Amino acid sequence: MAIVPPDISVPTFTPHPEAGRVLTPEAAEFVAGLHRQFNPRRLELLQARAERQARFDAGERPDFLAATETIRIGGWTVPEAPKPLADRRVEITGPVERKMMINALNSGAKVFMADFEDANSPTWDNVIAGQVNLQDAVRETIELVTSEKTYRLASETATLLVRPRGWHLAEKHFQVDGGPVSASLFDFGLYVFHNGRESLSRGFGPYFYLPKLEGHLEARLWNDVMLAAEDALGLDRGSIRATVLIETITAAFEMDEILYELRDHICGLNAGRWDYIFSVAKRFHADPAFVLPDRSLVTMTSPFMRSYTELLVKTCHRRGAHAIGGMAAFIPNRRKSEVTEAALAKVTEDKRREAGDGFDGTWVAHPDLVATALAEFDAVLGDRPNQLERQRPEVHVGPSRLLDVSVPPNGITRAGLDTNISVGLRYVASWLSGTGAAAIDDLMEDAATAEISRAQVWQWVHHQVTLSDGTPVTAEFVRHLLDEAVTSLIEAGLDAELLSQARSVFEQVALADDFPTFLTLPAYDLLP
Repeated sequence: MAIVPPDISVPTFTPHPEAGRVLTPEAAEFVAGLHRQFNPRRLELLQARAERQARFDAGERPDFLAATETIRIGGWTVPEAPKPLADRRVEITGPVERKMMINALNSGAKVFMADFEDANSPTWDNVIAGQVNLQDAVRETIELVTSEKTYRLASETATLLVRPRGWHLAEKHFQVDGGPVSASLFDFGLYVFHNGRESLSRGFGPYFYLPKLEGHLEARLWNDVMLAAEDALGLDRGSIRATVLIETITAAFEMDEILYELRDHICGLNAGRWDYIFSVAKRFHADPAFVLPDRSLVTMTSPFMRSYTELLVKTCHRRGAHAIGGMAAFIPNRRKSEVTEAALAKVTEDKRREAGDGFDGTWVAHPDLVATALAEFDAVLGDRPNQLERQRPEVHVGPSRLLDVSVPPNGITRAGLDTNISVGLRYVASWLSGTGAAAIDDLMEDAATAEISRAQVWQWVHHQVTLSDGTPVTAEFVRHLLDEAVTSLIEAGLDAELLSQARSVFEQVALADDFPTFLTLPAYDLLP
């Protein structure tokens, strides 16, 4: 009897109790269609990233592109933001977990970014449950009843945006033509299929944050995906709107071009500060001139950070796009007043600087920070929804300023190394357990901060850094500190098996001979 091969033309997926609601045959075919049309280009762009990395390793440095100079000097502008996105002075972010979504929507922020990416551990259950939660949020039926409390939406809620996963990630639980689907197209496709027309009927629309773009060609791919989705779903052109996170050093050199490529759909750019720091360490990991100091010393006033945020505001406002500031990751501690006071003071300083620099809005990670951030932007904006008229003609940023990584003397310390190891271990353990937004040492950490932690360890080992106390940073010394940290965390009550897995992942991405691109790639193989 002949064996009949499986029909790989029909998309398949891992069973899930909510699959009937999320992965309907029509929705599955819509996602599969996007993947078949655009995945070849996605793979080409990922290969282009690798080829550019090889050139960086050989000494090349980014510059403003000669081939797109006409775009940079042109007088074009982007479409006006839709009314629900005209005022974005405070945005709150969080994973697509039900209780956190309700609290974020009720927080008093203008915008809530529901995150499938860095704040989400992409277990199959988290991904599918997240799509269910988004359907309920759009339809204003989302609620959660626990033994202690019932969570429901308030009468006024934040405008919902969704961040799909980045181009580099795949969704292994949904197979198209015998291979895993692009996670970006999976997250985007399911949300717009189920909620595009529904959200528009309710007075807003299918709004997205686009992560980890490396340049304008990756933005062009997203624009084409959005056009295809609008055509397939019968949505008016421009119904889908997007904000791009400028969180890679290469994208900072192509902000005009990114806005131009997405001009059918763009609303603004966001200064994704944590991933941006990681990107600098990653892209120039082979160059000792780019070895970063302790994470606590890399602030928004560091030359390369200050330059890119000022350029972002100037670029956005010249084109009529919103400029959104970076994340305040501090977590107020209601049991420790001194922790809360310190957190609020730092957030006030950060948001006052951003509002004064011309940003139209900013990010916070906790509802208790909304009022503090709002006060600083209210003081500058007043009744205006934004400050697009603030053009910043005095700002002149060239390549050398964007690449000005100045390391203070004795800026690499034992405390910094210990922090990187501890935060990295605890975050990866949290991620592997299914929690992507983890409260660690009074900060809300996500994958980006874990990436900084392991990237710095990699840099310090490979460039034979000596700590401020004279201790050389070697692979052997890092392994010794990992042993100590694991023992200490087990004694504190963390699961030994989970920590063993986390230690293996961290060691793999922090001590490999070649710099691994993302820690979430090997870690994803361990997720259910």
